[in-house]
Amino acid sequence: MDFDTVDISNLQRQVLHGTSGVGMLKVESARHRLADLNPHVHLDLRELRLTSENARQVIAQYDVVVDGSDNFPTRYLVNDACVLEGKPYVYGAIFRFEGQASVFGATDGPCYRCLFREPPPSGTVPSCAEAGVLGVLPGIIGSLQALEAIKLLLGAGDSLVGRLVLFDALKLEFRELALSRGPDCPVCGDAPTLTELVDYEEFCGLRPQVPEDGDEISVHGLSAVRKSRERVLILDVRGRGESEICRIDGAVLIPLGQLAARLGEVETDVPIVTLCHTGVRSMRALEILRASGFSDVKNLRGGIDAWAAEIETKMARY
Repeated sequence: MDFDTVDISNLQRQVLHGTSGVGMLKVESARHRLADLNPHVHLDLRELRLTSENARQVIAQYDVVVDGSDNFPTRYLVNDACVLEGKPYVYGAIFRFEGQASVFGATDGPCYRCLFREPPPSGTVPSCAEAGVLGVLPGIIGSLQALEAIKLLLGAGDSLVGRLVLFDALKLEFRELALSRGPDCPVCGDAPTLTELVDYEEFCGLRPQVPEDGDEISVHGLSAVRKSRERVLILDVRGRGESEICRIDGAVLIPLGQLAARLGEVETDVPIVTLCHTGVRSMRALEILRASGFSDVKNLRGGIDAWAAEIETKMARY
């Protein structure tokens, strides 16, 4: 299941795809590759975004769910849907040079929320675009997930239910942590309080807040300010890796997760425009700045993606 298309930036780590698939739907690229490996395999492809509205209906149709997502809202959504539908959830995650894997949602075993009850605050964990990931790492963790799925389907061996495997690629070291079901877990505990799926973007703090009047400036408005040569501080709160892909000349880079500790570096006598990729993190930056006494702050509506689409049309987008 995937709703995205293959981008050349995926090829470094998503070995299912190749250069011939760039621009193709990922599910179609996967079909061609897997059919080439084994034409006798039946594939049920879904060009679909998993949401709170469709997750239970989709997951109920399968025996095992293997999650290859890269964001917290999807992980919590998959976990909760799997627990509610009684399906084992083969989990894997990667970050820079490290990875982890486990099996959640099995009978009497813990779920993802038993390990991570609450998501980290928005903006504190860099994405792969911000921090990068060692290209071979998804293959290692993905192979562990495939192994666990096969074992679950065959009923063979000892699965990772109740165990979290941690892999450090730089040390080539595997460690294992014991996990247990939390009796007070809101999903799989003795008296669960979450019996329906929720808004996971909002739960993880990623739902853009509705700006009040005066909170935002359009990309054309910012462009006009720059052309008038009025003083304005453009505060870029993306990660360094993102800024290396594209940036607005003169913007000051302070990643959102560092902003509170680096407020002393922000000019106090000049209007400020915060920006990120699409305007979500920068709205949070606006809130931090205003709470710290900065009054003349606006958020760039649509972020640098809108800037690239409407102002600097030759700018790289991601």
